[in-house]
Amino acid sequence: MSLRKQRPLLASLWMIGALVSISGMAIAGRELSSELNAFQISFTRSLFCLIALIIILSFIGFNKVKTAKPKLHLLRNTIHFGGQTGWLYGVAFLPLAEVFAIEFTAPIWTAILAVIFLKEPLTRYRTLGILLGFAGIMIILRPGIQIIQPAALVVLFATFCFASTYVFTRHMAATESPLTIIFYMNVVQLPIGLLASLPSWNYPTLESWPWILLIGLTGLGSHFCFAHAFRHADAAVVSPLDFMRLPLIALIGWAIYNESWDMMIFLGGIIIFSGNLINIFAEQKFAKK
Repeated sequence: MSLRKQRPLLASLWMIGALVSISGMAIAGRELSSELNAFQISFTRSLFCLIALIIILSFIGFNKVKTAKPKLHLLRNTIHFGGQTGWLYGVAFLPLAEVFAIEFTAPIWTAILAVIFLKEPLTRYRTLGILLGFAGIMIILRPGIQIIQPAALVVLFATFCFASTYVFTRHMAATESPLTIIFYMNVVQLPIGLLASLPSWNYPTLESWPWILLIGLTGLGSHFCFAHAFRHADAAVVSPLDFMRLPLIALIGWAIYNESWDMMIFLGGIIIFSGNLINIFAEQKFAKK
């Protein structure tokens, strides 16, 4: 059990900030998709995040982001770029609730990858969580009952990329601070995004700049809020609040984009999230022993 003092109210407030940030990022990504492709949106997001981080570091010192693992940062964030652009592609073409529900499978992929690469044990609780995750994604995609949209497979691939980066983060956590990880994420992704954007470059119109600013700020804000939420409370307290992003984004999709409420997406999301919670509580149970 964690020896730190639990502050669930503060953790909840930070989680609200994270949920608002992620929802704002999805809206900005959807609005920008009419003018820019996913590579360009990712590039502009990294640009504004990096500018904001450089301003912060000019006050607190660039020694805060010294790294002992530059090669791992390069590999981690190249993979993360694939996840980020895939997620932005999905936001442009799928109902927002479906994107968020599929994204809940990230901890399932993380558990599988941690067993393979970090040699973590495959307990019965992890096995159950993985099985529930796959059951949930089958309910959301419904293969054989409806045509699986290519964008849904892209989001599933993006989620696998995110899970891979989580495994890297676990491995790097002993020497790399969250600020260092976020800083090099944008340093690495900026040139990759630029190179990927150049073949079909479009200059954003004046109307797009508020959305560009929003996606940059919310991208940075989501990482910042999540980090502080887990700083004030354990995953068992914070993670259940994360599920609220699904009904929240469904409400936003309905109110702004006239997207219908698909109960099968909610059912699949609940099943996937149940598997995640089983893993969290099981890990806490073993940590107490």
